[in-house]
Amino acid sequence: MKIDKTLLSDLLLLLVTLLAAGGWIFSKEALQGVAPLSFLGIRFLLAGLLLGALCLPQLTRMSRPQWRLSLAMGLLFAVALMCWINGLFQSDHVGEGAFITSLGVVLVPVVATLIFRDTPEGSTWLALPVAVSGLACLSLNNGFRFEQAQVLFMVAAVMFAVHFNLISRALVNIPAFALTAIQLTTVGLVALCVAMLREPWPPLIDTHTWGWILASVLLASSARFLIQAYAQSMASASHAAVIMVLEPLWASLLAVFWFAETMTLQQLIGCSLIFLALLINRWRALQQLLKSVF
Repeated sequence: MKIDKTLLSDLLLLLVTLLAAGGWIFSKEALQGVAPLSFLGIRFLLAGLLLGALCLPQLTRMSRPQWRLSLAMGLLFAVALMCWINGLFQSDHVGEGAFITSLGVVLVPVVATLIFRDTPEGSTWLALPVAVSGLACLSLNNGFRFEQAQVLFMVAAVMFAVHFNLISRALVNIPAFALTAIQLTTVGLVALCVAMLREPWPPLIDTHTWGWILASVLLASSARFLIQAYAQSMASASHAAVIMVLEPLWASLLAVFWFAETMTLQQLIGCSLIFLALLINRWRALQQLLKSVF
């Protein structure tokens, strides 16, 4: 039986969001047995080398300017991920962290306006105050202050938004798999170098923790990026944009199931507002998706 390409791409993208959400659980479990930067370095170095082996011909054909740009973006990605992993290490709420980090999606067009002078859609300016309101609900849950983990997630979200804009422009001239492999490997090397200076080295990792690390490498990193690239080659941007918004929702549900996490009513309202902001931000894509379905 022949499967419709659009349906196949949607199912694969749904799988990608589940793998990405699972990455939050794998990472949180791994952090019980290894320091955050050591874990980040090992995870992304192994994932980067694995992807690099699969796209070696692309890597050998890249020019020096392409390598320099890829390495520079990898460095930015490394700083963003080091903020994220430390936020996850300090956080008691995986679901909350996933929703805060997802604000990077809303901030992408804002960054594009400020840095690249792009003109965002009107939905962006509608989504932004909703997202800020959601973030306020999360921060006010403990009084008029942000927790350190929340600040780290927010900084990571801003940097992810900047990184996304740069990636979108770089992919015009650099093969996607090669760029991904270089960036992941760069993240791994940078994180390991910083870990040597700030954390006990070499890390003592038990067999149980290695299992979570390998799950992060094989499922949440390598398989995720490979499946996402293949699925997006068959999908319209509108389908991909709407489906990828589901990641923080899955992460929150998995955290409830796996860690028995609970949220106060105010936290639930905050996460709901952020999710609503994501949908508003993708409103045009959502309309196109609904039209194609109905």
